[in-house]
Amino acid sequence: MKPAPMEYLAARSPDDVLDALADGDTAVLAGGQSLVLDVVSGAARPRRVVDINRVPEFAGLSEDAGVLRVAPLVRHRTFESDAVGGALGDMLRIIVRHIGHPPIRARGTMLGSLAYAHPAAEWPVVATVLGAQFDLAGPGGRRTVAAEQFFTGPFQTLRQPEELLAEVRLPALPAGTGAGFAEHRRSHAKYAEVAAMAAVTVTDGLVSAAVIGLVNVGPCPVRARAAERTLIGREFCDAAITAAAEAAADLDAQHPAEGRDQRRAVRVLTRRALTQAREGW
Repeated sequence: MKPAPMEYLAARSPDDVLDALADGDTAVLAGGQSLVLDVVSGAARPRRVVDINRVPEFAGLSEDAGVLRVAPLVRHRTFESDAVGGALGDMLRIIVRHIGHPPIRARGTMLGSLAYAHPAAEWPVVATVLGAQFDLAGPGGRRTVAAEQFFTGPFQTLRQPEELLAEVRLPALPAGTGAGFAEHRRSHAKYAEVAAMAAVTVTDGLVSAAVIGLVNVGPCPVRARAAERTLIGREFCDAAITAAAEAAADLDAQHPAEGRDQRRAVRVLTRRALTQAREGW
């Protein structure tokens, strides 16, 4: 299919980007891994695209006072390196390997994935369960939105067409945290049909903190709070992992009526993610 004609603008500054977005019919081009496909298929027909790749202010990645700050041009592959330290860096390195394949990770960006809000993508569930904060820049200035409120449905967020997702802040994870991620997908070129992630902190032999996220079992990323509660205060043993996996499948995942297979998949994948997390601390 031949894409519809559109205007192309190469921005040089953040103000250029916001000026371009002010018409409400301009799409942001960073890595282009989702936008270009949508334009070619006809799923997206913006009047204009604004290319932000020449805006140096958007390339920043920094850690400050226990917070990781991610700017719009930070590529997926950045998280394959040791650019982020500590337990959070370890978790991001585990998860990023599940995003597409190397060319996609070399071009695609974390913030692009978050703004796209695919229900099976990896970064939205990470941001949701960690309680990330999103900064949206628009004509009226900046506003901050919690990740759990940012995602409102498949491919739907609180971002307005005139706004840019300008920064995401992820809290550091405490020492003693192990992380895991497990998914079921038909090929590396496809999104996961179901996935689970976990980050578990053990203090003095007992679980002191746990976050568990589920992918593609609801319209938005799911934080498995019932599963998390089963772990707190317990030894991080096989029985605790089994109980958490059962809770994730039966209480947290939002299954369709025919979701028996999906329930089983959630149970298996949550158990795998938690087992991997236990091996990592």
